[in-house]
Amino acid sequence: MMMRIWRWVGVFAAGVLGASLACAQGYPGKPVKIVVPFTAGSATDILARTVGQKLSEMWAQPVYVENRAGAGGTIGAGVVAKSPPDGLTLMVHSSAQAVNASLYPALPYDTLKDFVQVVPLAGQPNVLVVAPSTRYKTTADLIAAATKQPGSLNFASAGIGSGTHINAEKFNLQAGINALHIPYKGTPEALTETMTGRVTYFFSPISAALSHIREGKLVALGVSSAKRSSLLPNVPTIAESGLQGFDYNLWVGIFAPAGVSADVVDKINRDVNRVLREADVRDRMTALGAEAMQMSPAEFDKFMRIEMDDAAKVVKAAGIKVQ
Repeated sequence: MMMRIWRWVGVFAAGVLGASLACAQGYPGKPVKIVVPFTAGSATDILARTVGQKLSEMWAQPVYVENRAGAGGTIGAGVVAKSPPDGLTLMVHSSAQAVNASLYPALPYDTLKDFVQVVPLAGQPNVLVVAPSTRYKTTADLIAAATKQPGSLNFASAGIGSGTHINAEKFNLQAGINALHIPYKGTPEALTETMTGRVTYFFSPISAALSHIREGKLVALGVSSAKRSSLLPNVPTIAESGLQGFDYNLWVGIFAPAGVSADVVDKINRDVNRVLREADVRDRMTALGAEAMQMSPAEFDKFMRIEMDDAAKVVKAAGIKVQ
């Protein structure tokens, strides 16, 4: 009798596994929507469209991007959290996904329970920029001015809790300075306000600020990563500028609603990592100042949990609260 039961269990398990693998092999079979919870033209949006186009070619199915910006990325994330777990709705989000759990006390979703960390795409440093009219030439100049007159300077961000905001708050804490935060709806608007001099400084994604730096509309004081950017080789890191050990990267990754088959998640992960190894994609990322991040779903999940813990510490120390 027991032999029959175990035989039946084995047949059932094999059937489930076979059906799961068949589902993954046939994935996607239909158009795939990628929700980007930020504005079009943002660094997250550019990476989503770059990878999405390649996946569309690989899968022989349309892969289209839908921008659902607002509330630091939580509006778009909320839409994806409630989507069917069939792998046909994905989300490309930034490091803000790791921040929002500690920033918003009543999110309509659980960051870890309602999402699957599928695969990271890339990481890129932010660049600390000011308008030429400020006459600041170095990070030390900026820190000295803020130290001399506490509260007299202000800084922009692409929204409360965005990667640009957390980067600036981490900088302020480590530099021991006090400045007024002015959040905007996205990076383009924050850059515009910085160029006019209405705000003093902004930690912008390099991809968004590069053309303005080259045209002399912005002055680059430092990059946030531990090593210099190949796009701005003459611009020192923040760590080189006096804040030893400072390191912050804006990363972007793909998430799916919880419940998506593990085999489908693995397939997406493998296919995206294949895309990230393609020469033209790497060239495009290099042009954006980004470097591909290749991890398994398990590695990305571990990375996400560490990022959430680190972000929570900054949010608490800086007293960041949504308005």
